[in-house]
Amino acid sequence: MYEEAIAEFQRAVDLSGSSPTYVAELGQTYAVAGKRDEALKILDELKERSKRRYISPYDMAIIYKGLGEEDQAFTLLQRAREERSFYLVFLKVEPRLDGLRSDPRFADLMRRVGIA
Repeated sequence: MYEEAIAEFQRAVDLSGSSPTYVAELGQTYAVAGKRDEALKILDELKERSKRRYISPYDMAIIYKGLGEEDQAFTLLQRAREERSFYLVFLKVEPRLDGLRSDPRFADLMRRVGIA
């Protein structure tokens, strides 16, 4: 039901005044729906916005994960850890990161965050 999810996240983006979190969730949904160009456009938008205000690396990491770019996702998750991103409390249960759990880097990240 990707089209429905995209429509709902677009509505969330509009209602939130383009909250970076909702923009990232829209980008992640585009990515897993196979709409790579749209996902990359959102990544570019978030990178540009990050020059003017804080954008959590976690938000961009979920888009890269959705695109299958796991190395870039891990790089950004590590940066999120260094910045003490709140969202890392969800590492153990975040379904959007499921494909990363078998990677030894994920276990290391969880250990560094302090999640057993």
